[in-house]
Amino acid sequence: MDIINNYKDLKVWQKSMDLAFMVYRLVKILPREELYSLSDQMRRAVVSIPSNIAEGCQRGSIKEYIHFLYIAKGSLAELETQLLLCKGFGYINREQTDPIEAQCMEVTKMLNMLINNLQQKINKGDTK
Repeated sequence: MDIINNYKDLKVWQKSMDLAFMVYRLVKILPREELYSLSDQMRRAVVSIPSNIAEGCQRGSIKEYIHFLYIAKGSLAELETQLLLCKGFGYINREQTDPIEAQCMEVTKMLNMLINNLQQKINKGDTK
């Protein structure tokens, strides 16, 4: 597997961008009192996912790339937790979150596969 130097060509980046658009549409329906708390935190978390994929892709080493992919995974877990909170508070329902949760699962799987592939390159002695 060759490393893709243009992050825009990465399917995982494209899917995480789609996820960001989905979440931005969702937070518009949250109560006004959540404007500067939960909805703001969700926007930050979802923007962090494609941002860290892009930044890692442009770094100078595979190890740095993997580091940023793990940060993206952390932001994804944060977003999933915030979705659960929104459901728990009764702000949104399953019908609204199911597509987003499915997209989160798909991005998680893709990040895991990319990390594993990059880790294999390191194990073979390729660090750039």
